[in-house]
Amino acid sequence: MSGKPHLETQHYHWKPKTNWQKEEQFSDGTLRLIGFLWAVLEGNPVLLLEEPELSLNTSIVRQLPSIIHRIGQKKKQQILVSTHSPDLLMHKGIDGRETLLLIPEKEGTKITAAADIMEIKTLLEAGMSVAEAVLPRTRIDNIQQLGLF
Repeated sequence: MSGKPHLETQHYHWKPKTNWQKEEQFSDGTLRLIGFLWAVLEGNPVLLLEEPELSLNTSIVRQLPSIIHRIGQKKKQQILVSTHSPDLLMHKGIDGRETLLLIPEKEGTKITAAADIMEIKTLLEAGMSVAEAVLPRTRIDNIQQLGLF
């Protein structure tokens, strides 16, 4: 690799002529979406996606869980996603039994399925999304002090 762009696209739009774009002209979101699709389509048996929603439009982020599920099943992949995104976690297909919380403790980190926490389980059973039931528990204590800087 010599550092030269190696992706090009041609697309149709409102301008009379179609344009070719090289990867150096792509937005961060476009590059991340291409990388995301490339990674899940590659078909590795285990894939870790860290915050795949970054730099993506909200409407795209809301589609990611369906894409991950569909491709993961087809390719027989186990896909792990780390996120704090309400837009990603509001998807109806995300279950509290497959959502893991990493809880800091004095001697390390405890990992617990969201549905194993009675308060969260009750909220999920009442019809809340994982975003609504889980994300409030991940708020940092005294975060408002950050505004003092």
